[in-house]
Amino acid sequence: MKSTEVYIIGGFLGSGKTTLLQHIIQQEKEAGRKIAVLLNELGSLSIDSALIEDQGVPFREMFDGCICCTISEKLEAQLHSMLHEYELDAIYIETTGAAHPVEVVDSIMSPLLADRLNYRGIITVVDISRWSERSKLTPQIRQLLVEQIVHADTILLNKKDILTESESSKVLFEIQALNSEALCLFTDHSKISLKDFQNRKFSLKEKSATSKHSIADLQLQTIIHTFKTSISYESFEKWLRGLPDTVYRIKGYIGFTHSQYPFLFQYSYGTPVMIQELIKMPLNIVIIGQNLDKDMIIEQLRALEKELEIE
Repeated sequence: MKSTEVYIIGGFLGSGKTTLLQHIIQQEKEAGRKIAVLLNELGSLSIDSALIEDQGVPFREMFDGCICCTISEKLEAQLHSMLHEYELDAIYIETTGAAHPVEVVDSIMSPLLADRLNYRGIITVVDISRWSERSKLTPQIRQLLVEQIVHADTILLNKKDILTESESSKVLFEIQALNSEALCLFTDHSKISLKDFQNRKFSLKEKSATSKHSIADLQLQTIIHTFKTSISYESFEKWLRGLPDTVYRIKGYIGFTHSQYPFLFQYSYGTPVMIQELIKMPLNIVIIGQNLDKDMIIEQLRALEKELEIE
């Protein structure tokens, strides 16, 4: 019976995992290989699924938890379903930014699937600007970043254009000091060649004494808001500037009054990116962070909508 390769894509919130996955899907399709994707979201809503669905490959989603801890038992069922339904060359699992990679490996190494799956390693995406300023993060988040690096087989040092050459060299030295065996690649927009990681030799990692992980330990929160109408771009921009540093990631679709169609909005570590859509989309956004005042944030977002009613 043919075995299916399994790759785990890890990395903290906003590092570039979904962008990497889009590049991989395109290259796999060009190579004529049949693949499937499994996406894990901390909350009950997926924004990235629309980006993957457009690629025309089978995919499944797992919500309301992290596959390395709270919903790990569901992962085996999803993998079994995929293998039964499709003849696949590879499955790519994109974890949440809060996932501990080694515990994800434990979740997929089921005795029931051992003869069907060929585990091929962990690809960790590191936002090197976030890594350079990790002292601003909580000890739990810093430890998670380290664990994601230590257990990787391939490490993408992403967003290299943000740092100078000397700063990038410093980051590379720090990363290699943590994991000298992984292949480290500097990337822009998570661009990578399949051969860079598919031909890599790897070994199954063991959990370290500090790798015990749960979402509760990290105290990550997800806030979901649905806009009922378009809002002012200027007011939204002002709201963004007032966000606390503990907002790590925002993603979703937002309608602005100056445009007929909504924008795909992504916000990572203080940097916003918007892409114009050409069709109507549900105006949902997901906010992920720590120590957030959920009621206040929801109230602020509702105020952006009411602002136009007052006018």
